[in-house]
Amino acid sequence: MYTEDELSKKAKIVSRLVAEFNNNDKLVSLFATPNNVSEIETAFEYPPHLSSEIIDMKEFKMEKLVWKDSTSSWVILQLHGGGYLGAFKRIYKRMAGLYSEVSGGGTVFSVDYRVAPEYPFPAALDDALKAYEWILEQGYSPENIVIAGDSAGGGLALALCHVLKSRWQKMPAGLVLMSPWTDLATTGPSYEENYEVDPVFGNSRAGLIFDNPYIGDADPKDPRISPQYGDFTGFPCMLIQAGSNEMLLSDSEYTAAKAKAAGVKVRLSVYPGMFHVFQTAGTIFEESKMAWAEVKRFFQEIY
Repeated sequence: MYTEDELSKKAKIVSRLVAEFNNNDKLVSLFATPNNVSEIETAFEYPPHLSSEIIDMKEFKMEKLVWKDSTSSWVILQLHGGGYLGAFKRIYKRMAGLYSEVSGGGTVFSVDYRVAPEYPFPAALDDALKAYEWILEQGYSPENIVIAGDSAGGGLALALCHVLKSRWQKMPAGLVLMSPWTDLATTGPSYEENYEVDPVFGNSRAGLIFDNPYIGDADPKDPRISPQYGDFTGFPCMLIQAGSNEMLLSDSEYTAAKAKAAGVKVRLSVYPGMFHVFQTAGTIFEESKMAWAEVKRFFQEIY
C-alpha cells in the first residue's frame, strides 16, 4: 500500500475539488439535487452488454441490472449511502455497473429505500430486509449473494445482518463495505481527529452526521441503527474499505476489530489520504481503481 505522500496527482486534485465543493454553499445549492429526490428512474446509458429494469416494491423501488449472456451466479444487493437522508442518485447506477464487472457479470439489485426525515428508523432497514427476502423468493441462493453498501448503506448492510441473525435467517456469502457508517452515536476518535481534514464532512456540525433525524426517538446505539454495538458472531466475511482522512474512519476500524474478535474473516483496507467513499470516482484515479480491483479479488476469494 502506498503512503499519503505518494498520492496520485489525480487523487490530490479530486480531493481538493471535493473539499472546495462541499465548503461552498453556492456551488452545493447550484449543482446538488434535493436529498429526498430519487434518481433511480432517471435515464442512464449503460454499456450495450448491460440491461436494466425497475422493480416496484410498493413502498420503494429497485433497479435490476443484468449482464447479458453472463454465466455468473453472483447477486449483489447494493445499498446506497446518503446518511439515511439522501435517496438513490445516478452515481449508484455507475457503481452497479462496476459491481457487475468486478463480480464477473453478476446481477445487481440496487435498493431505493425510504429515507428520513419523512421515513425515520426502521423504514430503511425494513426495505432492505424486504429486498433481501424478495431476492431469495426469486430462487437466488444466500451462498451467491453479496451485500454491498457505502456509508449509511454499509451500516445498513450490517444492520440487516443483525436482523437476519436474530430471526435465524440465512446470511449472505459476504459483505463489501465502503466507508460504512456504523456508529450514529459518533463516539469514535476520528470524528474529532479528522474533523479539519475530512473534505466531505469536515469543519461542519451539520445534522447529517451529528443530529441525524433517521434515529428519531430510538437509541442511537441500537445495533439496528449503529451495527458496531451488536454481536458479529456468525457474520459473513467482510471487505471494509475506508480513507485515512475521513471522520468516519473509527467506524470501520472498530467494526473490523470487533468482527475479527468474534471470529469473522475481515479485511480492512485504509487508503492513505483518501476521503469518504472515494470509490465513487470509479476509474478516474489510481487509488479508486485499486479499491475496485480489491473488491474483484474479494469476489474471487469467496467464490
